Amino acid sequence: MTSTCGRIVALLGAVAVIVGTTPATPSAGVAVDPARVGAITRRAPCPDAPEFTCGTLTVPFDHSGATPGTLGLDVAVTGNTTAPRGDLLFLTGGPGQPGVSAMRRTASRLEPVLKAYRLVMYDQRGTGRGALRCPGLQEDMGSSDLAVPRGQSIAECAAALGPNARHYSTADTVADIDLLRRALGDRRLTLDGVSYGSFVAERYALAHPSHVSRLVLDSVVPQQGYDPLDLAALPASARVLRAACLATDCTTDPAADLAATVRRYGNGAQILSALTGYEFVDPDYGGIPEILHEAAAGRPAKLLDLFEFVRRQVDAAPAEELSQGLHSAALCADSHFPWGTTDTPVAGRAAALERTRQRLTAEQTWPYDPATATGLGSLLVCLGWPRERVPPTPPGHRRLPNVPVLLLGGDRDLSTPYELLHQQARSVHDPRIVIVPGAAHSVQNRAANPAGRQAVYDFLLE
Repeated sequence: MTSTCGRIVALLGAVAVIVGTTPATPSAGVAVDPARVGAITRRAPCPDAPEFTCGTLTVPFDHSGATPGTLGLDVAVTGNTTAPRGDLLFLTGGPGQPGVSAMRRTASRLEPVLKAYRLVMYDQRGTGRGALRCPGLQEDMGSSDLAVPRGQSIAECAAALGPNARHYSTADTVADIDLLRRALGDRRLTLDGVSYGSFVAERYALAHPSHVSRLVLDSVVPQQGYDPLDLAALPASARVLRAACLATDCTTDPAADLAATVRRYGNGAQILSALTGYEFVDPDYGGIPEILHEAAAGRPAKLLDLFEFVRRQVDAAPAEELSQGLHSAALCADSHFPWGTTDTPVAGRAAALERTRQRLTAEQTWPYDPATATGLGSLLVCLGWPRERVPPTPPGHRRLPNVPVLLLGGDRDLSTPYELLHQQARSVHDPRIVIVPGAAHSVQNRAANPAGRQAVYDFLLE
């Protein structure tokens, strides 16, 4: 595993940090100059990257006005203020990842289009220097969606955030983005969203269809939102592992071995979490078929080593890199669960989840089992999350506005399998679909195959 650790360090070291000025809490009860709300202030060269301009966007903590206070969100832009095609807003994932600290890396990836566009990135509320902090949950989950946290960590996070947690939903982020658009002086934005960022882009387009020029959706989360049962990723594991096995000339059937391992040990949630993390290390899943084959035969030592490696070397991340507090607050506010929404009384949720487990079929979950689907980390976080009012969900049948849309995915992606991309494509007027062979999650940022990035350049410059 030594060489793998080195690759992870290289990946993390590629992110250039740009210092921001975002406060972590609303300025509740403080008199606020109305002229500051919706304005970008403190504009200056970014301290560690003077080729970019940094500033602070002031937004209401509660867009309804019922709760007083404001938040300052860090913003960074490239210097080409006369870009003929306007502003390109790049949206990072999670939920929980900041944007400003990834500015230099993202600008390097999008360099071929930056004479035509001004690149804009910002820190979503609750991320970056303003990260919502839940130390126990952060330790248990790091950057993972699926790692199973301790019940105490969930309870401590929910108590720390309190009733303010409901103001960190995607609906709040969409409202913040529209204030950012106005502050930038734009009638329309071009949006490029990766993973959760694709979901934010879709929800913004549904809420403000006249303010969108075009959309790039990379590693797509469909507009209906995150599936807490992960019923796309469960069967996709067989497809992905068999494709990776074929590419690396392995001699086993990793899907059959995965199914046998889950039957033997009942550890499907751990395996899916580990595989989803490992795709960032190696989209060919090198060594995984052999590990699963040994575990299926009753020798799980290497599988246990894999769990520990992913937990310590891949998923581990501080709140500044991915805030599990924000991740939990957003998913619990946004999502639909077997028990309904987070506005459902806590007392009846576990029974509803168990009824769902009993109804799930082998066809839906193979090569895992129904207990895998109902035992994933983010689902369990929201199972015990305090009851709160949640924002309304846009109707699932609504189409995105009739603007150019590029949907980009990798055929090795388990975080957002390309089955989700095709689901979202049904709500696009004229979808342009590019599936990149050999690529895993976050095609623009991570794929060795340049086909995805080239597709983005061609799409944005056509």
